[in-house]
Amino acid sequence: MNPVEFRRHLHAHPELSFKERDTTAFIAAQLAALGIEHRPVAGTGVLARIEGRGKADPKRRAVVLRADIDALPIAELIDTPWRSCNAGVMHACGHDMHAAVLFGVLQQVAADPDFRGTLFGLFQPGEECNPGGASLVLAENPFDGYDVRAVVGEHVEPQLEVGTLGFRAGKYMAASDEIRFRVHGTGGHGAMRQQLKDPVAAAAEFLTRLIALNHEECVLSIGRVEAAGATNIVPDEVYLEGTLRTFDEREREIIHRRIRNIAADIDSRHGVRIATDISRGYPCVVNDEHLVKQAAVLAKEQGLQVEMLPLRTTAEDFGFYCTRYPSLFYRLGVGAAAGRPHTATFNPDEGAINVGIGFMKRLALQILKK
Repeated sequence: MNPVEFRRHLHAHPELSFKERDTTAFIAAQLAALGIEHRPVAGTGVLARIEGRGKADPKRRAVVLRADIDALPIAELIDTPWRSCNAGVMHACGHDMHAAVLFGVLQQVAADPDFRGTLFGLFQPGEECNPGGASLVLAENPFDGYDVRAVVGEHVEPQLEVGTLGFRAGKYMAASDEIRFRVHGTGGHGAMRQQLKDPVAAAAEFLTRLIALNHEECVLSIGRVEAAGATNIVPDEVYLEGTLRTFDEREREIIHRRIRNIAADIDSRHGVRIATDISRGYPCVVNDEHLVKQAAVLAKEQGLQVEMLPLRTTAEDFGFYCTRYPSLFYRLGVGAAAGRPHTATFNPDEGAINVGIGFMKRLALQILKK
């Protein structure tokens, strides 16, 4: 099976985070057909391993290539022969493309394993939701005993044309936290304010002060507010939830503390009680500067266009790998005609698959050689 056929099969049979059982069965079958060693990882993932036929490596050097495999709860509107067969589920973020690129790399390397060391191919589940499949992979310590020179991942990017790769050294993608609040007060008749400890008024001030925390490297948004009252009824409780994105662990802790301090101040002045729940999500994606330089030079040598990228406030569980190993996460151009990810009409250019395979393979072998 060629990588485009591989991608189309995954696209036609998408599965949600941590439910990728048919997906991993298919991947395992294709790896087995190529004689590639593999095993389950993180419940619904697959970890492949190819040993180079070079002389024995006492340091057990290794490179890990990672692709995510989960889909999104979106009903596809693109009419192709390989459109989703699973109602309400779609590969709308390009994870099928990522997996196809990784499969193509493994397919080519297995046919000619002329290198020294170990190449891992990680088909990772559950990137789209907490706790993130990456955290579950690392909890199993599958790379213990290896000198992991790099963990490498990619993501499709419609703002880059096919044949273009995007890189950023150092911090790149944000750490993400889910924030939830319940403002408990005393409701009642809207005309009898002297009898109230108004959770709506308290929540309104709280929300305004939370939004004021935003700055260039801190993004806080409240996406849901529930106050089940009426025109003349103030409820006893207001619920708020949203997201927090930061780019530095120290700043992350400072913002957490400021949120709790604001809640305490609102409590004391309004006579309410704010229950605060900050659910820590993915850490920041921080790219190894030496790997970025190496990758950018290699891309140019291959005749690819290279773009240097700005900070990105979206999050990726790839950040977990960055906390443990030298890591590189870059963007693979799929063309503006692909549309926007996480929409029902996202349709990346499959021509990017071969571009991705060629680059990722050469990069992995170059890292192992050094």
